[in-house]
Amino acid sequence: MVRKVFFSFHFDNDVMRVQLVRNMGALEGNEPVSVNDWERVRKSEESIKSWIENTMRNCDCLIVLVGSETANRPWVKYEIVKAWNDGKGVFGIHIHNLNDIKKGRCAKGVNPFDYITFKDGTKLSTRVKCYDTSSTNAYNEIKDNIARLVEIAIADRKNN
Repeated sequence: MVRKVFFSFHFDNDVMRVQLVRNMGALEGNEPVSVNDWERVRKSEESIKSWIENTMRNCDCLIVLVGSETANRPWVKYEIVKAWNDGKGVFGIHIHNLNDIKKGRCAKGVNPFDYITFKDGTKLSTRVKCYDTSSTNAYNEIKDNIARLVEIAIADRKNN
């Protein structure tokens, strides 16, 4: 079964790395919004929230593709909280070792799940995994494991 996923990431820094992951073909991921459509969507916070809600609605899992600045992005945080509250599987993959053809590799970003806490002060990172990749074979590691990681995240979420 091919799961439908929502990819969350920092567009400006990581779009080329994210395209590598999307083009692996292991999952059915949300298509990136076109530049023209994004100009219409980003006119207000409400239109951005509506786009996220509509796009995420039929997804089974949220995958945060973590680059050097992903954890600082407010819409990434919003997407994580929304997916968690909607009962979706959630996990992250560090993508700093994927080569951007223009920028090369980037610095490893911090775990975005460390910045989201429950009312009792527990960090989301205690319940959600963020996987790292090796510097020599990141692409194949992600390609070979991403579908399995989605299934793990969905099963873990059902148990939390």
